[in-house]
This record gives sequence, C-alpha cells and structure tokens, in this order.
Amino acid sequence: MNTELTKIIAQIRQSITAKIDPNVVHSIDRFFKEGETAKTYGVKSNDVRIIAKTAFQQIKDYPKQEIFEMCEEFWKSGYMEEIVVACVWTELLVKQFEPEDFTVFERWLSQYVNNWAACDTLCNHTIGEFVMKYQNFITQLIEWTKSPNRWVKRGAAVTLIIPARKGLFLKEVIEIANILLLDTDDMVQKGYGWMLKAASMSETFVKGNDEIKQKHLETVYNFVIKNRAVMPRTALRYAIEKMPETMKIEAMKK
Repeated sequence: MNTELTKIIAQIRQSITAKIDPNVVHSIDRFFKEGETAKTYGVKSNDVRIIAKTAFQQIKDYPKQEIFEMCEEFWKSGYMEEIVVACVWTELLVKQFEPEDFTVFERWLSQYVNNWAACDTLCNHTIGEFVMKYQNFITQLIEWTKSPNRWVKRGAAVTLIIPARKGLFLKEVIEIANILLLDTDDMVQKGYGWMLKAASMSETFVKGNDEIKQKHLETVYNFVIKNRAVMPRTALRYAIEKMPETMKIEAMKK
C-alpha cells in the first residue's frame, strides 16, 4: 500500500478515536453473545457514518481498487467502527461495481466477519446491492448456505433483505429458507427468518400493486404453515412479525 493511502487510513482512525464515548464502550457487550468477537473503540454509529461519508468526498475520484485496498485494511483491524467505514465506502461505489468484485466481498465475509453486526452491515447493502445489479450471482448465495461458516450461511439470507423488500428473488428466498430450515445456529435462524419477513412485506418495487404484494405475503405464510412443526421458533417468530394478527395466531399453533 502506498504512503498516501496509509496516511488516509491513519487520518480516519484519528477521527474515529476523537469521537470515543465512554457510554458506548460500556454498552457494547449487551449486543453480542458468547462466541462472537466484536472489537470497538466505542463511537456512536452515526458519528462513524458521518466520518466515513465526509472522508469519501476526498477519495471518491481514487481508483476503485485503491479504495477497496483501504477497506481491506479496515476489515483486517476487526474494529466495528472501521468496518462501518469500509461498508459505507463500498456502498457509495455501487455504480462502479463489476462482476469480479464479488470475490472481494465474499473474501471479506468469509475471512473477517465474526459477529452479526459486521455480517449484516456488509451483506444488507454492499452485497445486496451487488446482487440486484448482477442477478445471476444469486446462485452464489445458494452455495453459501452449505458453508461451515455461520456468518456465510447467515449472509446467504441477509443479503436478500433489501432485494426481498423490493419484491425480488421470491423463488430464491424460499429456496434458501428451505435449505436453512433446520439449522441449529440461532444467528442463521434469525437471518433466514428476517429474510422471510422482508419478503412478506415486499414494499417498494411492488408499491401500488396489491396483487403482487399479497402473493408474496401468502407465499411466505404458506411456507411457514407447511413447516411450522419443525421450523425453529426463533425463525418462525421473525418470519411472521409483520403479518396480520390472524395469520400470526395460526402460524404459532403447534
């Protein structure tokens, strides 16, 4: 990495540490469970995003690969604040995404993610936006469901949160939920339950088209009813959270 990029990284870290809040430091542990690793400086998320967006204005004309190189350094640090900076920067590069970028995002997920917050921050927007742009990569998410890495498996589901809300990939949502249905990891269960909930809402691309919206709700509901006897209650509760009360009551029956 050249000296200029190293200097920018140092400046970002200085900006972050200048915003450390003792109250944030003491509250972090309650967000993560045993088995999850989350290093943090103790800076409010909104402050970090402001730092990231402000700094991006200074580097936005840099070659994408140089920005990715800096992002990788942030990922390697393991600090949540630096991970947020990396994700904000990649989100802002969505118009420059190319198919070969998938291997970069996949590496970050498999090598550096070690808690649900890092997983969701990367997958919800960066990889979710990528898959909406290059829809043939949806097959790669199916492959992720077979990974021994809990965060890659969760990533297969949470990558589709925003696309599913927009009415996309309903077939693949159900396929991924089927594969992950009996997974014993609660982080994976919550991930695919959240994905199903998003699909049941399908609010943006189908706005004004009640017929399509209702179809997605019914498809998710039917999936839950069909599998409620074996579906982990954690996943089930997530999936039905936004459904009409009558559907919720029926779905919760054993």
